[in-house]
Formats: sequence, C-alpha cells, structure tokens
Amino acid sequence: MYQRWGKRTIDLIIALLIALMLLPLFVLVAALVRIYFGRQIFFTQVRPGQAERPFAIYKFRTMVDAYDSAGRALPDAQRLTLFGRFLRSTSLDELPGLINVIRGEMSLVGPRPLLMRYLEHYSPEQRRRHEVLPGITGWAQVNGRNALAWEEKFAHDVWYVEHCSLWLDLKILALTVVKVFRREGISAEGHATMPTFTGSKGTAQD
Repeated sequence: MYQRWGKRTIDLIIALLIALMLLPLFVLVAALVRIYFGRQIFFTQVRPGQAERPFAIYKFRTMVDAYDSAGRALPDAQRLTLFGRFLRSTSLDELPGLINVIRGEMSLVGPRPLLMRYLEHYSPEQRRRHEVLPGITGWAQVNGRNALAWEEKFAHDVWYVEHCSLWLDLKILALTVVKVFRREGISAEGHATMPTFTGSKGTAQD
C-alpha cells in the first residue's frame, strides 16, 4: 500500500517543500555553475528508471568539456573541477533531481539510476533494483555510497526493494543528511566517482 500510493504522495509533498525552501540556494548554485561552466548549467543524461523505462536525469554540471586529440572526452578525474568536487561532496549537484521527483520519474529514496549500458551486465537478481522508482538517495548511499564495490551496492539496492517502507525511507533521509555533512563515500579509491561496471564475476554476462 505504501509503495503504490503513500510513497508518491509523500515524495511530491516533501520535494515541493524542499524546492521552495531551497529555491534561493538553487538560484545561487545555478549562477555559480553558469560562471564556472558556461551557459549549460544542467547535466542531463538518459538513465533507466522503474521497469527500466528511460528518462532524462537532471544534475548541476560538475565537469568541464575537455577532449583528447582524437575528440574523445577525457577521463572524469581530469574534467572534474575543484568547484565540481565541492558540489559533489556536498551533494548540491543533486538539487535538480527534485525536478525528476516532482515529475514522477524518481523518488526521494530508491536505488540510484545508473547508465543505460549497464543493463546488459546485470544478473537477474541485480535487475530487481528496477522494480521501484530510482532515488536521489538510497540504502546503498547511506551504507558506503561510492566506497562500496558494485556487488555490495546492488545487494543493498535489492534489499531496499524487498524492505521498502515509510519508516525505512525516513531513516534513509535522516542518515543522508548526516552523510552529506560528513562527506563520506564520495568516490571509490583511485576514481573520481566509481569504476565502470562491466558485470559481476560468475554471472551469465561474463
């Protein structure tokens, strides 16, 4: 009952309240992104949502456009600026995700939406993370975030799918605030964010 009716209602109410309260901050960050990165202030990318339906996710830009001599984008670590690192460490880059929540494409809490190309590498169990709406934050994010291995993150995502409840969502939101202030698990060791997921050992995709 909560997943079918209550979760969406609570998402919409809280997202609208947060959007109104943080509107001055949103405008300030947008202005700074405009100064640092130019006219395109949002990073948009197609990601798989609930039931693997594609949607466009919104974030504030944290990287510059930089390419090698062959016209290929440089690695994330080379394109991520100091200001971009600050936005990520404080999760301010996620503020535009409230647009996705209000539109019903995301929830405040759920498995993080990853890249479309990862779909072909999931095991049947890992694909279960798409049984619910993706979230701005989630159980994996408050249990290690990008410091976790992919398999650990997916295990947390599936656990959330199986145990989703109002109490759990409120707990995750509260823990997210703590994690943001502590700036924990921002990136995997040796990476700007996370290494590319190419499948788990022992799955049919290997």
